[in-house]
Amino acid sequence: MKQEEIIQALSEARDKSKKRKFQQSVDLTINFKGIDFKKAANRIDLEVKIPHGSAKKANSLAFVKDKDFAKQLTGIVSKIIMEPEISKLSKKEIQEIAETYDVLLAEGPAILAVGKFLGQTLAPRGKMPKPITQDLRQVQSVLESSSGSTRLTNKKGKFMPLIHVNVGKEVMQDVDLAENILTIYNAVEEKLPAKNQNIKSVLVKLTMGPPIKIGEKEAKK
Repeated sequence: MKQEEIIQALSEARDKSKKRKFQQSVDLTINFKGIDFKKAANRIDLEVKIPHGSAKKANSLAFVKDKDFAKQLTGIVSKIIMEPEISKLSKKEIQEIAETYDVLLAEGPAILAVGKFLGQTLAPRGKMPKPITQDLRQVQSVLESSSGSTRLTNKKGKFMPLIHVNVGKEVMQDVDLAENILTIYNAVEEKLPAKNQNIKSVLVKLTMGPPIKIGEKEAKK
C-alpha cells in the first residue's frame, strides 16, 4: 500500500463527510481473507507505536479500590472511578467510557469488577484496562508508554476477520494520518501468515462519514 493512495482516500473521506460540531476521529478498517482465526497464532493482538499522536494529551481513567491511592492519582489521571461505583455504571456511561478515554488503568483489586461489568463493552474494542499497583512511578510509566501507542486486535467478543482502529483526529494533516495508517498496516501485514495476500480490503472513514477504500486491494469474486 502506497502513502499517496492513503492520502487520496483521506481526501475523499473528508469531501464525503459533512461538517460536524465536534471533532471527528479518523478510523481505519482492515478486512482479512483466507485466515483461520481459530488458530491462536493467527490472531491479531498488537500494540503499535504510531508516529503521530492525536494532537492532544490522552484522556486517562483509573478504576481504583484504595481511597488513599485514589487521592494520590488525582491530577495524574483524567478521571477516577472507585470500585463500588463500577457495578452502578449505566450502559450509556460504560459506552462513554469506551469512546472517551484513550488509556484505561485498574488497580489490581478492581480488575475483576471491571471485567464483570464492563468487559463486554471494553474487550471487543481492545480497551480492557492495564493493571497497576499503588506505585505512582509505575502509573506515570504506563501513561508515558501509552502515549502515541494504539492497540490492534481483531477480537470483537470473538475473533473476527477484521480490525477497526482509530488512527487520529480530523484536525491532523493527511500526511501525518497517512503515516499512522501505513505504520499500522505494516505491523498487521507482518503478523499475517500470507502477508498482504491475507488482506481483502483497507478502508478509511471519518466518524460520521462513509468508508472509503484505499487503493485497489479488494478481493476478486
